[in-house]
Amino acid sequence: MRKQIVAGNWKMHTSLQEGSALATSINKMVKNEVENKETGVVIAPPHTHLSVVNQLINTERICLAAQNCASEAKGAFTGEVSAKMLSTFGVKAVILGHSERRAYYGETNETLMKKVNLVIENNMKPIFCCGEKLEEREAGNYFDVVKEQIENVVFNLSKEDFEKVIIAYEPVWAIGTGKTASSDQAQEMHAYIRKLIVEKFGNDIADNTTILYGGSCKPSNAVELFSKPDVDGGLIGGASLKAEDFIGIINSFN
Repeated sequence: MRKQIVAGNWKMHTSLQEGSALATSINKMVKNEVENKETGVVIAPPHTHLSVVNQLINTERICLAAQNCASEAKGAFTGEVSAKMLSTFGVKAVILGHSERRAYYGETNETLMKKVNLVIENNMKPIFCCGEKLEEREAGNYFDVVKEQIENVVFNLSKEDFEKVIIAYEPVWAIGTGKTASSDQAQEMHAYIRKLIVEKFGNDIADNTTILYGGSCKPSNAVELFSKPDVDGGLIGGASLKAEDFIGIINSFN
């Protein structure tokens, strides 16, 4: 049975002191207030916080993730952080292909394929993001957009490596805009993604692939979103910066 997961992407927020306080609060609340101990919890602080946060959380219960990694293993790439470097900080997962990375930094499928392979080679899980922009949604070709993103990256993996991947569907038009895809829209796309996985890798792998929703998920709509059969949790942005909201989302599974 696939795992239900709530992952918090802190993006470029919090000083080290603020991040440490947030991690401490989340760790305490996960221990004392999360009702379903089987629900996976992931937090992705900025790179600068990883070493400290790793010491503040129960890593048996909370998975430490990074928000990105370099597309090369090592070398003269000033300012980059390699997958191997991240793994030495206790990082167990890496968010890849987030819409902000695609839009602001021009990340391509080729770049993302390199990153996915490096993350897997260093024994971490890729959280692979896919999703359509507003104009693509309005043009009605959003299925084709998501299919192209998935097929040209993670579908190049072997069955064994694909089983290590977590998919995150982000309707780009619903990130940071206050708009939210309806639960039916989310379910429609998640079911489509799972169908693609069935066609590529078979029912067993599709049934065990976690697909997260990543578009303005908050405590007020998480229960409805997570009630859908193919929505296995969320990749949370702003709401992950408040421990109470983040825990509220974690507790939203039926």
